[in-house]
Amino acid sequence: MGKEAGVCWGADVSDAKKNYKRGLDCLQSGHGRVAEYPQVYMVLDDYSARVIREFYTHIGGSPTRLQASTRYIDYENGFDYVTPVSILAKSGASTIYENTMQEITHSLQALEELGIPREDCAMLLPLGMATRIVVRTNLRNLIDMSHQRMCSRAYWEFQNLMDDICTALSEYSDEWAYVIEHYFKPKCELYGYCIEKQSCGRRAKKDIQ
Repeated sequence: MGKEAGVCWGADVSDAKKNYKRGLDCLQSGHGRVAEYPQVYMVLDDYSARVIREFYTHIGGSPTRLQASTRYIDYENGFDYVTPVSILAKSGASTIYENTMQEITHSLQALEELGIPREDCAMLLPLGMATRIVVRTNLRNLIDMSHQRMCSRAYWEFQNLMDDICTALSEYSDEWAYVIEHYFKPKCELYGYCIEKQSCGRRAKKDIQ
């Protein structure tokens, strides 16, 4: 980031330390455009199709992605799926959930035996089906995503997804660890107060006169 900014400022971009400091200055000053330069390539695996649909709503900075195909992947022998903690914790609920997923698998098999094209059979697949995407995004988009999806009121699986992204990037390098620690945060930590209509109580709501 600091090197790209330095080129436009007519600064010395041959010094790595100066570039690093300049990049930090850009972040601290809220110059978000330079945060679009660090590209992040990820494989997100074993998340539900439902949470990935929500992930797709964060399109700032022109990210791009490919998702596991329901036209070509053979789901005839079953598919992985995500089970919410609330279902796992409720006696009898897991059985209902798992039986439903098995019934969908049996229906897929029956339709294929009748000669129905796989792309049409796949209409039975639920949003709870585990999927895989290959995504390219950038730092600015991920910081903005964190403000909304690290909120306690965000969908629980998306909170888990953000935790996984933060962990993976922090382990990638010390620079990423610094950025995660200082810039990835829920919006109440960003503003210093809660702006949600229904607050979780982590931060007080702002008094509006």
